[in-house]
Amino acid sequence: MALRFTLRQLEYFVTVGEQGSIAQASAMVNVSSPSISAAISQLEDEFGLPLFVRKHAHGLNLTQAGKQFMVQAQKVLAEADNLNRLAGSISGKVQGPLNIGCLLTFAQVILPAVRRRFQNTHPDVQVTQLETDQLTLIEKLRRAEIDVALSYDLAIPPDLEFVPLRDLPPYVVVSADHPLAKRKTVSVAELAGHPMVLLDLPLSSDYFLSLFERVRAVPNIVERTRDMAVMRSLVANGFGFSIANIRPLSDTSPDGRELCYIPLEGNERPMRLGFIIPQGARSILSVDAFVNHSSQTISEWGYPGLALGEPT
Repeated sequence: MALRFTLRQLEYFVTVGEQGSIAQASAMVNVSSPSISAAISQLEDEFGLPLFVRKHAHGLNLTQAGKQFMVQAQKVLAEADNLNRLAGSISGKVQGPLNIGCLLTFAQVILPAVRRRFQNTHPDVQVTQLETDQLTLIEKLRRAEIDVALSYDLAIPPDLEFVPLRDLPPYVVVSADHPLAKRKTVSVAELAGHPMVLLDLPLSSDYFLSLFERVRAVPNIVERTRDMAVMRSLVANGFGFSIANIRPLSDTSPDGRELCYIPLEGNERPMRLGFIIPQGARSILSVDAFVNHSSQTISEWGYPGLALGEPT
């Protein structure tokens, strides 16, 4: 007898299983909680299995049967995605799901505008995005939870491919009243005598600290943050200087205070902006189209380096 269930019901079930909460799953998939509850009840009735243990005020836990069912449901959803992509490859049409990861450092200043242009050109692609650190991006690429990641060329493992877009030299950011604010350039050795706000993301922080190690200097780190916007506000309010590679278009911090951007002296190794993708992933039309589109778009902008060009 044919089973009467939909891929959408499986998607809701897997999301609840991952989140442990119907409310959180509702926010993730943008569907009402009653609709998700009804989908799960229909699955349980169809298969004759209790999939969750419902604990008042403690969310939902998968039963043993639910855990086994979830593993298979994830495989079914993955194969459905593959079928969608196969259909696109055969027809030559860019369509289907595309899961994009982006490094936290520049998710706010690059990805939304690139996505908007891409989705205007390819409306049949269903895009989702995730902002996180480099190590998590690599893990999710390996687990096929994302298709492509926009990031830096930091510790790229041999089973993944890096597609370069642009070199981004490091620069210093200071408040308008900082002693170095009027400088045209500044050396790393000079910075060591001033308090530093470190953008403290995995691998990225190692890169920033390596600049000091090269000149045998020790930075005076007084604040750490994983958030680019928080870093800029801390700097603007006089907590110290910072170093970054991505420059926002605005010369003010999120709380409206002025910032100054100063190139570093010397031949410091730039960060290289680009895409991290699984080997062979560009055979998928949506991935290849997004990489090509983004490369062209960012090239036209002349952005996001220290010398800015206005996006169009």
